[in-house]
Amino acid sequence: MAIDISANDGVAEVVINNPPVNALGSADWREFADGMKSLAARDDVHCVVIRAEGRGFQAGVDIKELARDSSKIIEVNRGCYDTFAAIYDHPVPVISAVHGYCVGGGIGISGASDIVIASDDATFGLPEIDRGALGAATHLMRLFGVQKTRRMLYTGESISAEEAYRMGSIESVVPRERLRDEALELARKIASKSPKALRLAKWSLNGIELLDVKESYRYEQGFTLELYMSPDSQESRDAFVEKRDASFDKPGRAKE
Repeated sequence: MAIDISANDGVAEVVINNPPVNALGSADWREFADGMKSLAARDDVHCVVIRAEGRGFQAGVDIKELARDSSKIIEVNRGCYDTFAAIYDHPVPVISAVHGYCVGGGIGISGASDIVIASDDATFGLPEIDRGALGAATHLMRLFGVQKTRRMLYTGESISAEEAYRMGSIESVVPRERLRDEALELARKIASKSPKALRLAKWSLNGIELLDVKESYRYEQGFTLELYMSPDSQESRDAFVEKRDASFDKPGRAKE
């Protein structure tokens, strides 16, 4: 199982555990979405912590799966959409505890969450432009705002946890060894509040948000699919899998 779920004293932990880099395939994203929905149906869960084991938080979709079978893009897109929506729409607050790399789908997960806590070794990035794809800029913009999002999307650059904290984009930065404890401490504090009040607060906060996160991300996915069907996208994926630089001879056409 790529996603491990447990609950205790009102707090659920959703742990991404899919070595070596916590990239998720189409079936894994479905498992993630279904797991979040199952927690949403439980009256004994009042706060959720999403964290990960291993070297980093989450490395996005499984590019190798898509390289083997390009038709999987439909399942992957649906799985990502459903997962991020299940986090954003979850009836109780969701905390993402991020360590190491947080890229691609990791941005969707953390950007859909209510609160993000990061370890001092965490970095955030959206390298999709180098993987023949787009997407999750909606969630990146929830974290970092318009200007930083555009730079990160156009360049594929990452930023550190310290820079994200300086921008006011994440709640706190803690030592790596303290990350889980800090996230659970905050989650227990939240979970101690009135269950009714928490659910109404979450509902009301989503309702007053200016950006329609789900519709915005669905709009993005249309462009992701259009790019994915192009030769440039195939060249980008091949280069990533083969560990080489992509080569393009002119806009919209991959070099043979």
